Amino acid sequence: MIAPSKKFSLVLADVDGTLVTSRKTLTSRAIASVKELNDAGIAFAITSGRPPRGMAMLIEPLTLRTPIAGFNGGVLTHPDLTLIESRSLAPSAARKSVELLLDEGLDAWVYTQDEWLIRDPKAPHVARETATVKFAAKVVPRFESAHLAHAAKIVGVSDDPDLIAAAESGLRKSLEAKASVARSQPYYLDITHPCANKGAVAADLSRLLEIPAERIVTIGDMPNDVLMFRKAGFSIAMGNASDEVKAQASAVTDSNDAEGFAKAMRRFVLGQSEQDSRSHPAGMSSRRRA
Repeated sequence: MIAPSKKFSLVLADVDGTLVTSRKTLTSRAIASVKELNDAGIAFAITSGRPPRGMAMLIEPLTLRTPIAGFNGGVLTHPDLTLIESRSLAPSAARKSVELLLDEGLDAWVYTQDEWLIRDPKAPHVARETATVKFAAKVVPRFESAHLAHAAKIVGVSDDPDLIAAAESGLRKSLEAKASVARSQPYYLDITHPCANKGAVAADLSRLLEIPAERIVTIGDMPNDVLMFRKAGFSIAMGNASDEVKAQASAVTDSNDAEGFAKAMRRFVLGQSEQDSRSHPAGMSSRRRA
């Protein structure tokens, strides 16, 4: 039995690029490290730009007992996927988001609480996303008002980083406080309710689980994870994160393809001994916040 941590009570983890590998697999070491957290009395929770049902495959192997935060906090569910809270975009903001994305030359997807809507099943990253979330999109000729009235997340999709950057800047200026705009992957730009972001997820879990922010650890790899870094007592950036993201974290671990999540849990959260560290070389560095 692992001795309970006196410092931390909750770990909040991003999923893609953090908890799972680049092949979207959950390794045995990641599963074992979550069990070690549970044995130590430390709660474990996940948040992602995915819909809650797109994280369903993680619930059983990780024995999740905490709220699941899909759409970057746009929808919170219990582990059985029953609804706790939902935050949808205002219809006007949803309509403007789609128009701006298409005008910038990106593809656009619309997620409601229950459906993933696309216009072209052969568009870039549709097949990748289908494999990731484990359910198929619904193809529609256009996004109607009825779809946009219940949009939990809108995604701009492009493999051109300049297009993504231009769309991100343009949407933030146009939407102002009407939406949260952030990249969840280099090729995805997520638009959600202004209170649906990973910083809000950390605050929501602090409230729902009655855990002070200073006892929360967050771990992620993308710019949209930085908001939850700022709401936690300790934050960890993945080795595959950009230098800008790493600079915002308390510590840096290995990449998601080199067991960075499991290594971070054992070193920074569970406080593994020096002998254990030699048994599982971490290849990690730590830095203090500026």
